[in-house]
Amino acid sequence: MSRNPRGLGARIPNIDIGKAYDSPYESVDIHCESFGRLAAFFGRNMPVHRHDRFLQLHYLASGDIRLQLEEDHYQARAPLLFLTPPTVPHAFITGPEADGQVLTLRQELARGWLAEAGPDALSAPFCVELAEVPAEWVDMARRLPERLAQLQRESEAQAPGAELARQALAQLVLVDVLRLSGLPGPRQGPRRDEWRLYHRFNGLIEAHYREHWSLDRYAAELGVSEARLNDVCRRLADLPSKRLAHDRLLQEAKRLLIYSAASVHAIAYDLGFKDPAYFSRFFQRLAGRSPSDYRARRQA
Repeated sequence: MSRNPRGLGARIPNIDIGKAYDSPYESVDIHCESFGRLAAFFGRNMPVHRHDRFLQLHYLASGDIRLQLEEDHYQARAPLLFLTPPTVPHAFITGPEADGQVLTLRQELARGWLAEAGPDALSAPFCVELAEVPAEWVDMARRLPERLAQLQRESEAQAPGAELARQALAQLVLVDVLRLSGLPGPRQGPRRDEWRLYHRFNGLIEAHYREHWSLDRYAAELGVSEARLNDVCRRLADLPSKRLAHDRLLQEAKRLLIYSAASVHAIAYDLGFKDPAYFSRFFQRLAGRSPSDYRARRQA
């Protein structure tokens, strides 16, 4: 499997987790938290992206996923795990019931631990459904989520020896993942042309969501009918195309409410709303609470 094809990196956004997530990643080399919490921040519709400095392991204990790893596309059900080494383009869509853990390791640390296993150890992305593992790997498949759950607890704790515990658990998890990496992947998912259209649509949303483009303008730019665009979005994301565009606005509104001191009015104007009252109604309808209430609850 070819990694980072020529010119691809220039077109695929690098999500620097430490900067994008404000967070715990800037000061630690190992971090594990719930998939649900990350999805609440980044959204469950993750367009194609990469992480230049981090290796990530996603474990889903529940739900299903439509997944792209480089040029391969899958549709899989939990329990499952997928690995994305640094620089590997990937994208995924999950439903609201999907949850589990996400383990993030700084590249240099993971590389040092894996040196004994060889230069190509965990250098390629993969996905495996744990319910389908051979009998000799069943105990490992059961043990892995327990270790990840403990690693999440240690990541959230300030107890003495927490860093040492994180290192020991993360190394054990990597050993399990290394052993599972050779298993066959799940069945192929949606057609490549559908993924391509879907990713192009997400790219246009990213470029123009503050301009509040109409669906007919998106469709015209993509060279398809609104019906075709809507059909693909429903097939891949179980959401209409209009909701995907609105969700990106909502996601940015949430980030600004949490991580900026700007007023609700200023955020509304920044996001292209001409009327702050309409922005508040838009936010209330999608988020279930007003912008001010959302900010107060998250900062409490």
